[in-house]
Amino acid sequence: MSGAAWGADGRFAVYYAPSRESAWWRAGSAWLGRDAQSGERCVPPQPPGLTRELAELTEAPRRYGWHGTLVAPFRLADGVTQDDLLAATREWALTQSAFALPVQAATLGDFVALRPADQPGEAGIRAVASSALQTLDALRARPSAADLARRLAAPLSERQRALLVEWGYPYVFDEFRFHMTLSSSLDDADERATLVAWWRRQTHALGPLSVDHAALFVEPAPGEPFVLWQRVPFQTREVK
Repeated sequence: MSGAAWGADGRFAVYYAPSRESAWWRAGSAWLGRDAQSGERCVPPQPPGLTRELAELTEAPRRYGWHGTLVAPFRLADGVTQDDLLAATREWALTQSAFALPVQAATLGDFVALRPADQPGEAGIRAVASSALQTLDALRARPSAADLARRLAAPLSERQRALLVEWGYPYVFDEFRFHMTLSSSLDDADERATLVAWWRRQTHALGPLSVDHAALFVEPAPGEPFVLWQRVPFQTREVK
């Protein structure tokens, strides 16, 4: 979708997404039932012990595609084009160095996600996200007063409210928690435990994530599935 032109209603996001050629991309896309780059449907696995089809448990993350958020979805400011965004993101990416990120499956509230497995990894991916946010912030449209009021009505801490007002999203900088979502909100603790157990085996087999690029995703219109538009490589360096 490198040549796609997105309309004024489109929202853009900077995500981490595993390399398209990697086992990580195949595993995550199959799990969610959709390849966000090709648009193809995938046949998900069925972890033993589930009493429902996996597809019923992954409806929410399926729309967003297999990713971890670096910069949350935003609309472009007046006068900013998608080419401007692409050029700025590519330039930013060349300031970033590749690294390996060990991950583990965990519950976050009532959903399941992959999270950094150690503090150095957590700090490393937070630094990448913070740098991207600061670099690209001038390209972001500010929310309307009504939209900002709606977002501020959510249960947020004072720190999160201040971040939302200034940066358009409450979970940035010290509030940022990198995660790759594996489920919708699940009330059943047994279902959550089954998914965590399945992914713990997968992360052991797949190894660390290679964080060597970011990806621009697009929501073409409100409520539509996000698509992977462009991958932007980091400064070349051997991942250790």
